[in-house]
Amino acid sequence: MENSKTFSLASGNVNSNEFNLAADIVKKLIKTPDNDELLHLYGFYKQATVGDNNQPAPGFLDFKGKSKHNAWLQCKGISVFDSEIKYITYVNELIKKYGINQ
Repeated sequence: MENSKTFSLASGNVNSNEFNLAADIVKKLIKTPDNDELLHLYGFYKQATVGDNNQPAPGFLDFKGKSKHNAWLQCKGISVFDSEIKYITYVNELIKKYGINQ
C-alpha cells in the first residue's frame, strides 16, 4: 500500500484525463475527508464540470444542499482550466494527508 503517491500535471497543462483521474483517485482515499474538505472538492468539481452556479438556492431546511450550493457559489468566475487545477491540487493535498488504497 502506497500512502503518499501523488500525480503531477503534464507540463502544467490540465486536461480532462488528469481531472477525471483525480476524481477517481479521490474515491480511494484511506479516510473520508471531513465535511469542509468534501465541500471544497464539490465546489471545484462542479465549477470544472458545469461552470458558474446559476441554480436557485435549495430550500430553507435543506442544510446539506445549501452547503453544497454555497461551496459551488464560492467558485463562481473561476475558469474550467483553473477549477481543474484547483481540484487536482486539492486531491493531491488530500492524498498526502490521508493516503490512498491501491
